[in-house]
Amino acid sequence: MAETQILSGKVVSEAVYAGLEDRIDSLKNNHSAVPGLAAVIVGEDPASQVYVRNKTRRFSKLNLHSETIRLPEETSQEELLTTINTLNNDPVFHGILVQLPLPKHIDTDVVINAINPGKDVDGFHPINVGKLLIGDPTGFAPCTPAGVQELLLRSGVEIAGAHVVILGRGNIVGKPLAALLLQKAAGADATVTLCHSRTSNLAAHCLRADILIAAMGQPQFVTAAMVKPGATVIDVGVNRIDDSAAKNGTRLVGDVDFDAVRPIAGRITPNPGGVGPMTIALLLRNTVRAAASARGLNIES
Repeated sequence: MAETQILSGKVVSEAVYAGLEDRIDSLKNNHSAVPGLAAVIVGEDPASQVYVRNKTRRFSKLNLHSETIRLPEETSQEELLTTINTLNNDPVFHGILVQLPLPKHIDTDVVINAINPGKDVDGFHPINVGKLLIGDPTGFAPCTPAGVQELLLRSGVEIAGAHVVILGRGNIVGKPLAALLLQKAAGADATVTLCHSRTSNLAAHCLRADILIAAMGQPQFVTAAMVKPGATVIDVGVNRIDDSAAKNGTRLVGDVDFDAVRPIAGRITPNPGGVGPMTIALLLRNTVRAAASARGLNIES
């Protein structure tokens, strides 16, 4: 069997950024628009802090405008909605990201619905969800699913006609990724099986997958026995497990047992360094598209 190809999100994301440079320059020089993103964090969730910090670093590297609005854990839903309304009406910000999860006393659906769909660069507003489902390209696809699709395409993985098995039916990854890959469109046309906690004979479904995508939030769940030889394996999971040998007593792992699966797979993402960088790249791309749309330009120009 040929050596397993590692699908590096770090490498592919750089290609995405390079492809945006001319568009960004055109927005700045020809339309006086600097793509701007407002990220809102409520509370001190460590994973959220890391994600927003990495996002801010990338926006700064490309000389784009990015601000992080940090609100205390006890912020009321009404206060958060007031903040979102202010951002909706601020032309400096073309994209708004409300970092999830929110504190339990805040209704996530109410907050997402309050974001202007044209600034919803996370792609979670019902209008954008609906556009994704019907294949309307003027909407924003969620960044992680779109990042997975972009990683597959730029890595030369054939999606059309492939059997894709997705583990996890969440609204953030599983469902929108299934909708993306089954569209009658370039970069899609897959046959998609969406599996979840109540799926019978889960391993049998996995073994039929040409492309296996793990996004269920269970550490190292996918084993070598669940992977068809030569399949492409995409690991979306981010899980912290105990490890006495690690500096802080814990370490991050994905939903795939990488060391065991790598010799079986034809292609596999590392974790970290696989899907994570693609999520930030697609967030930036969505923000650039939102800035173009705000100027009345073709959303892809």
